[in-house]
Amino acid sequence: MENEKKNITISDVADALGVSKTTVSRAISGKGRIGDETRQRVLAYIEEHDYKPNVIAKGLAQSKTFNICVVMPSSYALVDLPFFQEAIMGIQEIAGMMEYDILLCICQENDISGLERIIKNRKVDGVILLRTFVKDAQIEFLSNKQIPFVTVGSTTYKNVVQVDNDHKSACRELTSILLMRGMEKIALLGGSENFVVNQNRFRGFRESYEAIGKEYDSDLVFMNLEGKAFIDRAVDTILSKDVECIICMDDAICSQVLRKLRQEGKQVPTDIKIASFYNSSLLENSLPSITSLDFDTKELGAESCKNLLAQIESQEVAERTLLSYEVIMKESTK
Repeated sequence: MENEKKNITISDVADALGVSKTTVSRAISGKGRIGDETRQRVLAYIEEHDYKPNVIAKGLAQSKTFNICVVMPSSYALVDLPFFQEAIMGIQEIAGMMEYDILLCICQENDISGLERIIKNRKVDGVILLRTFVKDAQIEFLSNKQIPFVTVGSTTYKNVVQVDNDHKSACRELTSILLMRGMEKIALLGGSENFVVNQNRFRGFRESYEAIGKEYDSDLVFMNLEGKAFIDRAVDTILSKDVECIICMDDAICSQVLRKLRQEGKQVPTDIKIASFYNSSLLENSLPSITSLDFDTKELGAESCKNLLAQIESQEVAERTLLSYEVIMKESTK
């Protein structure tokens, strides 16, 4: 049985070529003063002997950790978990290809001590934020420390690299389709206004009315619906006003609205129509099928990671990247 090929070290390369370990490190990293002929000798030897610097050595040579931090919010509904899982899968796919590892950090909206500790201890080269807030302590801290970072989702902060689905355009298009189908009394049910994504969804809804020269009924807009009781009360109000269609800002709200309508003996779409500004596995088995907006969350994570790694390599990156969407018209609005 053949012996396994010995893994050579940076010292082995230096000894074989009669140069210092610093010279080998400079050749590998591409940084520092070193003659081109010497660099080529080192690189040729490395290729011939299949030398692969370990992450620690590579990190020392390039002043990097080869780790990135992914920050999740501590407070989220269970139904939001698939979004975070798919986004992290996209991030991991790109990070793994580039030999980066992920360090997961859980932060509260107003307590980012975990993130602060990670940055203070220089454990990562950059950060991806999976949720943005109107008043965002994470963004303010990372901007102040001049750490490369990307937000998954939009923000109103300046000079922040952000990757998001085009929620405003998507919500405007879906609402416009419903208006064009003759639905005049439309109610909107949304979550916390502290989340930038909900503000963008609301802007899209509002702009669809502006485009046709009409005003939406503010009495039929219900925001900050945190929990079953608030949603149920909103639906009770809506049913008393002969609303034709309910638009839910996300799948969690939509699922609860559907439950309440069944409880009240209301048929969709016969008695009232339903649409959602976000689709997920939560609505997959709904009967009837739900008109909704479809986004590729894994792509969102992958694009965020690409942009972060480009920043780490000091490459130019677009400040804002908006990904595409699909409007899926189904039985619930027929």
